[in-house]
Amino acid sequence: MREQIAEFIREKAYKPLGFTELAQAMGIPEKQHEQLRKTLEQMERAGEVVRTRTERYGAPERMNLVVGRLQGHPRGFGFVVSDQPGVEDLFIGREALNGAWHNDRVIARITPPALSGGRREGEVIRILERANPRVVGTFEATKHLAYVVPDEKRLPEDIYVPKGMTNGARSGEKVVVQIVQWPDARRGAEGRIVERLGMKGEVGVDIVSVIRKYGLPEAFPANVLREAEQVPEEVTPEAVQESNRRDLRSWTIVTIDGEDAKDLDDAVSVVRLGKSRWQLGVHIADVAHYVAEGSALDREAYRRGTSVYLADRVVPMLPPRLSNGICSLNPGVDRLTLSCVMEIDGEGKVRSYEIFPSVIRTAARLTYTRVNQILGGEPGAEKGLEALVPLCREMASLMAVLRERRMRRGALDFDLPEAKVHLNDRGWPTEVRRVDRGTAERIIEEFMLVANETVAEHCTTRGLPLLFRVHEAPAADRIAGLREFLGLFGYNLRLPRDGTVTPADLQKVTEWCQGRPEEGLIGSVLLRTMRQARYSEEPEGHFGLATEHYCHFTSPIRRYPDLVVHRVLRAHLLHPRGLPGKLRARWERTMPEAARHCSERERVAMEAERETIELKKAEFMSDKIGQQFPGVISGVAQWGFYVQLENTVEGLVHISTLTDDYYHFYSEHYALIGERTRRRFRLGDRVVVRVLKVDVDNRQIDFALDADTEVHTVVATGRAGRQRAARKAAAAGRPEPERPKRKGRRKASGKAKAAESREAPAARAEAAGSAETALRRQERSDQPEREHKVVKLHAQAKGGGRFDMWGLPVPEHRLRARDAADPTVNNPFSLSRPAADDDDAPHGEAQRPVRLARRPRRRAEARKRNGDNG
Repeated sequence: MREQIAEFIREKAYKPLGFTELAQAMGIPEKQHEQLRKTLEQMERAGEVVRTRTERYGAPERMNLVVGRLQGHPRGFGFVVSDQPGVEDLFIGREALNGAWHNDRVIARITPPALSGGRREGEVIRILERANPRVVGTFEATKHLAYVVPDEKRLPEDIYVPKGMTNGARSGEKVVVQIVQWPDARRGAEGRIVERLGMKGEVGVDIVSVIRKYGLPEAFPANVLREAEQVPEEVTPEAVQESNRRDLRSWTIVTIDGEDAKDLDDAVSVVRLGKSRWQLGVHIADVAHYVAEGSALDREAYRRGTSVYLADRVVPMLPPRLSNGICSLNPGVDRLTLSCVMEIDGEGKVRSYEIFPSVIRTAARLTYTRVNQILGGEPGAEKGLEALVPLCREMASLMAVLRERRMRRGALDFDLPEAKVHLNDRGWPTEVRRVDRGTAERIIEEFMLVANETVAEHCTTRGLPLLFRVHEAPAADRIAGLREFLGLFGYNLRLPRDGTVTPADLQKVTEWCQGRPEEGLIGSVLLRTMRQARYSEEPEGHFGLATEHYCHFTSPIRRYPDLVVHRVLRAHLLHPRGLPGKLRARWERTMPEAARHCSERERVAMEAERETIELKKAEFMSDKIGQQFPGVISGVAQWGFYVQLENTVEGLVHISTLTDDYYHFYSEHYALIGERTRRRFRLGDRVVVRVLKVDVDNRQIDFALDADTEVHTVVATGRAGRQRAARKAAAAGRPEPERPKRKGRRKASGKAKAAESREAPAARAEAAGSAETALRRQERSDQPEREHKVVKLHAQAKGGGRFDMWGLPVPEHRLRARDAADPTVNNPFSLSRPAADDDDAPHGEAQRPVRLARRPRRRAEARKRNGDNG
């Protein structure tokens, strides 16, 4: 009935209808009216229909309404991200939130924009679902009142705690507050303290605060643990002897993971069948054998959605008895698996494959580091693993073939560095280092990709209900911005008229920038141009991998969608002629909601993991005030530029610390340029910085430019007449053309004579000078002067804009920043940020740069010249 109502009100009902009118129009008999009423209430709570004040039901999109999730901003405003894909986000001003908070599910009314042609604006009219019933923050108490300052900066207000609800909390303590009174347009939120986490700064409190902030469930419920205890610790003979399970314990199968991994859910085997033919086996833990659908274990795994890997711990999806025990493919013991065995030719194409249950016994637990050392020929790396060295080399050969095929079809490969944080026993970071992908990491990546693709194609061709992994093409406006950005580096991204782009087009960009200084920068911007991958019940393809069929099959211990794929495959293998009708109908009904839920849990896990890493990076830098580090400019904005160090730590050089000049922000060049000194700080430039300040609570690091930084200056260009040729030459990087010598001297004009007469006294005074001035000049000339590297801008502004004293175009509506301030913002170009925060800017009035007013006389003269007498 739900689908019938949704279809009717969107396609047939031309106006909102009352309950009786809707029942009559749809032909629903009176005995089903109660069911209709309950269904409408469910649809109203979900935002699928809207009930007006006159008790009429209609489709929200036909009533000038948007239903979606509110994406808050630290400065108080927000955006409603529509439930319907492809719909533009709706801007919600601070005064139009009407009590809605970050991540709340809301209905917003579209209002006319303040400016013609401006972005869509609206106001929240109804809150469908509250997302923050509990908030983590710092408790503060004064003589007359107490309140909690939320850790989540996108929550717009502090939470008042009445007397008697403080639970004994002390000022400065990290707490969890339960909301008892939600805010509205006139009053703020109230809450009571339900958990005290410890004083801010104590060992372990920071990570626990992040866990509570994102609602990550640590302890498993008692019924789930009881079910886990009933799972055997070893593989039983009955499981091995299942009718369709194959015995692969004689195969040479290994796992390759990181040194600290405990949940080993994938193993691989490679056998060369001929000169250009391999047999690749990808063997995945058969978690579905132990976790039955609908059981307490399954319900808890669905609720969690994914394992979360924080800086100092793991919040697993399954209890450790399964994730680290019977399901983990530990070496030398029998384990149940689901195997995908493929025959691959020299072109990297899967010629044939089989998917079947199996039992394996891995020969060894290899690590990425050890395999990279073996393949790199390091002395002593093969000790104890001599029998597996040929297998490692065979895997490397097959990996190269698979990767080459993936690159030929246009897949994208972002080789971006990751940060690895090492902690001591007290949880304090002792090292932050950059981790790059080696051959071993690429081996596992390529093997898992081809297995996932093979399973997805197998299920699609047979029409099985599944959770697919989909990745849409980038939005047209993002591609336009990327094209403009790449033009700064001399790359012309050619696109068809409709603005669409193919993976191969972007792959050419990654190939072009390899080995260039800005390779990492361009890769970061490319990745931010992409949409976020998600789960879907429909096989919509994967843009980044340039494939039509893709799903997640290889990690059922830590991802619920993989467990769903295993469950579908097991049912299909049990019923090869077709799934039972009831089973298929149930899965088709539940897959859309499961896809949405798993996508949300994945985003929460990513944000929590990123926040703990950024927290530990800030703690690592907190005792390095004044130390010097080399880095590269990773983002430029009006308020300064961001610098990423070699260990991936990132901080801000605020414009107020650049005291030698006024700096203009040239957005078209991604650069700050000094008005008089012509010093330039551009995206991708290498600099040397000193640590100025570290704010651990806000995960922010402030840098100051060090004197050892190599200075870059832009070429001075002329503004009119014959200087135009010099300006064009500077823009193109050519030497200035020489002026042709005149045969005779032209008689000076009256204006020129007047100028010479005005300049004569100044010239004579300068020529005379004082003895003291001459001495100072001599002293300066005796000192070695540092050479400034002269560079050119990538492009020159077109049109007759305003120029500074060096001939550079002054950006329109740019303001001069004069006051020091703490911006409390994130780098809009950084990968460590969610894509929704692209428009981050400094908070508060103190961040606003001061505009220098022109003299009224000059404005009057300008109006007179332009014929404006008003």
